[in-house]
Amino acid sequence: MAEGALSRLRDGAPGALPPRTPPAGPREPGAMAQGHSRPAWAEIDLAAITHNAGVLSRLVQPARLCAVVKAHGYGHGGPSAARAALAGGAAQLAVALVDEGVELRQHDVRGPILLLSECGADAVDTALAYGLTPTLYTAEGIEQFASAARRRGQTTPVHVKVDTGMHRVGARAAAVPALVRAIADEPLLRVEGLWTHFPVADGDTDEDRAFTRGQMAQLDGVVDELRRAGTRPALIHAANTAGAIAFPAARYGMVRCGIGLYGYLPGPAVQAAFAAASGGETLRPAMSLRARVVSVRTLEAGERPSYGRLRALPRRSVVATVPVGYADGVPRALFAGGCSVLVGGRRRPLAGTVTMDQIMVDCGEDSSVAPGDEVVLLGRQSDEEITADEWAGLLGTISYEILCGIGPRVPRIAVNAVEEPGGSTPPPH
Repeated sequence: MAEGALSRLRDGAPGALPPRTPPAGPREPGAMAQGHSRPAWAEIDLAAITHNAGVLSRLVQPARLCAVVKAHGYGHGGPSAARAALAGGAAQLAVALVDEGVELRQHDVRGPILLLSECGADAVDTALAYGLTPTLYTAEGIEQFASAARRRGQTTPVHVKVDTGMHRVGARAAAVPALVRAIADEPLLRVEGLWTHFPVADGDTDEDRAFTRGQMAQLDGVVDELRRAGTRPALIHAANTAGAIAFPAARYGMVRCGIGLYGYLPGPAVQAAFAAASGGETLRPAMSLRARVVSVRTLEAGERPSYGRLRALPRRSVVATVPVGYADGVPRALFAGGCSVLVGGRRRPLAGTVTMDQIMVDCGEDSSVAPGDEVVLLGRQSDEEITADEWAGLLGTISYEILCGIGPRVPRIAVNAVEEPGGSTPPPH
């Protein structure tokens, strides 16, 4: 075919080829370049994150909102998600890894950044150099940060984590007073915060609710003991998204919201509590997963597309191939679960097993489907919407895993950014 004919097809003539790249727009720093050469992308609505941060901030007042942007912003892009959350009213940020905090600083993200776990000895100097606030819960961690602070001549705020029953990391409640005294004995370390984490704040049983209240009672007991000893950290925090919504008494001085920031609520009990407390406000999913049809063929009834030949087409059907697969975070189990995608504003079932790089979609007798048509795997098209909760229900998992599982070769295209309010200068490094 002559190049002129190819150009006309790409410019929107009937039967037009899909664009060589996803739509124009700012790409999240660090997105893998290989994902830009095919028409598949995750669209990140930054205004939705800003909106969600605003809703959550208002809901938990006077507590402050800490936006959890670990795991590359739950798959949405760490720096972009962080800036959007700060623009919506988040007072600070939290990450799991020193590298995640460094990435935020390197992209000029300002404000306090809390590390949610103790880091290894080899990362302590880096954490201090980039102005990250450590969480500590062992004598070794205290000594490592105290030594680094002395070398740098740098006063460092720290938070102490209490294990009140999740048993992942943190100090036993009985050990906390001695750890706090050890920190207080270090002139360059300052106890700023004390916190814990809830494993079943999203639960809907009496046992779950009693367990969470018991965790709060343990934390309160530690705070009382520290107060009697003449110490009280300025910032007490315990609640994740579920705790912040379902247990108002757990808001203390700050809440750490992750999944709510990205537009999802963990479970029916939390959803009901949010509906009762939010005054009609809603959260908006921030990520949609989109692609374009790259190939269309008509197959006869009884044909069995894709690996395993698992399903016979019930009728003569138009089958569209879409360039996104399980290497991109579209699990193979979605086919057995009965997953649909959106094409032309209608739900269309998968025609066969999800492959590593592509899916095949049964478009029935719709002969209008053509290369270049937009396909929505997650998100809204016309009046239909597919959510991460829907995928999670089909797969027996949670929305967190769906969002975090969208792979790095899918470029994140940021849209609708809201300008961040003025903040402090990033720390030197």
